[in-house]
Amino acid sequence: MQIKHLKNITKRFFSRLFGRKKSISLGFYGPPNAGKTSLANRISRDWLGEELGSVSNVPHETRSVQFKEKVEIKSNNKKMVFKLVDTPGIATKIDYEEFIKFGIKKKEAQKRAKEATQGVIDAIKWIEDMEVVVVVLDATKNPYSQVNITIIGNLVARDIPVLIVANKIDLHKADIKKIQDAFPDYTVVGISAKTGDNIDEFYKQLFKLAR
Repeated sequence: MQIKHLKNITKRFFSRLFGRKKSISLGFYGPPNAGKTSLANRISRDWLGEELGSVSNVPHETRSVQFKEKVEIKSNNKKMVFKLVDTPGIATKIDYEEFIKFGIKKKEAQKRAKEATQGVIDAIKWIEDMEVVVVVLDATKNPYSQVNITIIGNLVARDIPVLIVANKIDLHKADIKKIQDAFPDYTVVGISAKTGDNIDEFYKQLFKLAR
């Protein structure tokens, strides 16, 4: 595991030293229902005119890794090409009863829970391929959770650049400062993936991180 970690660091070092690949792998990670797919869709619509995946109030709507290749993004007269990788919400435990609360029948709920659990495993595996990661958090919720700390800790251990997005700033309960206080060593950008509020600042900070 240690050897693999060193290989990944070396790969990223030489990539930055001699120039990046044509496409930068950009991963979206975070807990369920934070707005990862909504943000990925916003970016995909902005630059490709099409969405990446479906969204829902039901947790774990995204249960498998999905991606878009060659998404060219422009900011401040600069452009970069990204491979957008949207991952399932990370959770320590997925119970089929979570789905039943939303009116889903038991058999389908059990199927979704199984798919969501596999999705978490796959999302963690995909971390190895990420060059930049956007951690999407719900700005209306307490950021001091074991899931959030574990996600960011895993990224730090792999020396992967991280941008934290405080999503849902259009909601009254949103508190960006609480997320900034929780993760003071990282740039935190408050946005609304739903309305597009402050999305230009997000692109600006993404370019700073990915260059």
